[in-house]
Amino acid sequence: MTARGRAIVTGATSGIGEATVRALVSSGRQVLAIARREDRLRALAKATGAETLAADVRDLGKHAAHLTGFEPDILINNAGVGHGISGLDGMSPDQLQEAFDINVVAPLKLIACLTPGMKARGRGHVVNIGSIAGLHTLLSAVYGGTKSAIHRISQNLRVELSGTGIRVTEIAPGRVASEFYQAAEGDRERLAAMGVSGIRELQPEDIANAILFAVDAPAHVNVATLEILPTEQAVGGIKAEAVRDQ
Repeated sequence: MTARGRAIVTGATSGIGEATVRALVSSGRQVLAIARREDRLRALAKATGAETLAADVRDLGKHAAHLTGFEPDILINNAGVGHGISGLDGMSPDQLQEAFDINVVAPLKLIACLTPGMKARGRGHVVNIGSIAGLHTLLSAVYGGTKSAIHRISQNLRVELSGTGIRVTEIAPGRVASEFYQAAEGDRERLAAMGVSGIRELQPEDIANAILFAVDAPAHVNVATLEILPTEQAVGGIKAEAVRDQ
């Protein structure tokens, strides 16, 4: 084990994932960065010294020996897709399946693969990247449904792993400046409109710093859920103004 431990990060070549790899390496940890785009992985490895694995998170079963042999202390389940964030319109059955396979099934498979080793070592930390769409009622039955699943999985996993020394954290961001809306599938016109917020959005580094806050907390402290929004973004509520007679 390195001085600060080892971490696996999925979806590592853009946005929150890339920023998290850089933050973890800077904190003195050895990192295995997983993503599909080999060119970006090579650039990330050159810039940070992180170990890399070019793979789709849906196919990580074939790499199970490599993953368990890395003996991670931290798993960052970051890879995800925004399919359905604009609603069900324009969604094909294959896209619906892909949303749940990537956002829900893949993280569960990684957790099942890596937590036995964490239990044996008596330490570990699972960090799941959720969303405010998983905590609040928004226009996203599909995407919100996948992130609601991540919220419940994280909550229940905390109970399952109680007493093992393994911590579980859910990070639920609001608007983050990233490729999220460009990569999502759904109603293209609505996605394009949703992609322009007009506010000062969170930066990927803001979320990476929140992850560091959770993993750097003392071993007896578990940060269960962090909901992080831009100052200019709020969810829910009704704002009404009195209209004066003309």
